[in-house]
Amino acid sequence: MNMIIRTEQAEDIDTISRLTEAAFRTQVHSSHTEHFIVDALRRAGQLSVSLVAVDNDAIIGHVALSPVALSTGETGWHGLGPISVWPDHQGQGIGSALMKAALVQLQQLGGAGCVVLGDPGYYGRFGFHAHPGLELAGVPPEYFQALSFGSDVPTAAVKYHEAFEATE
Repeated sequence: MNMIIRTEQAEDIDTISRLTEAAFRTQVHSSHTEHFIVDALRRAGQLSVSLVAVDNDAIIGHVALSPVALSTGETGWHGLGPISVWPDHQGQGIGSALMKAALVQLQQLGGAGCVVLGDPGYYGRFGFHAHPGLELAGVPPEYFQALSFGSDVPTAAVKYHEAFEATE
């Protein structure tokens, strides 16, 4: 594989949508609206980071990061997701490469930290951990994790952008 990771371009948008839909189609813990969420974040100007993994001119993966609101009013925190890889390319390190590149780019943009809702076993490999006092309503605390880029992880309720409620 001769993979590169780059910022999304306008001509990538349709492929990103199809890729995201396919990546989550059979996932049990999915709303199956992830492709709508990415599109809604883009329309709202809320994609802080949007990277694609490309192999031989074909997009094989995508990751999105967007700002989150903290009840304390602290700024600079972002939510990771969705992160998507074509089903026939999963398990080859593409998601990990996208994750690492997205976190580096977020740090370069001056982000304070990142939150993610997902499997602690997977996201823990990248430094994400559950933090008492950092909460996402309705989510078991062990599945809501954070990674700080230097400062303390805040004690706060987190709210994702309304685009996460997109259904079409």
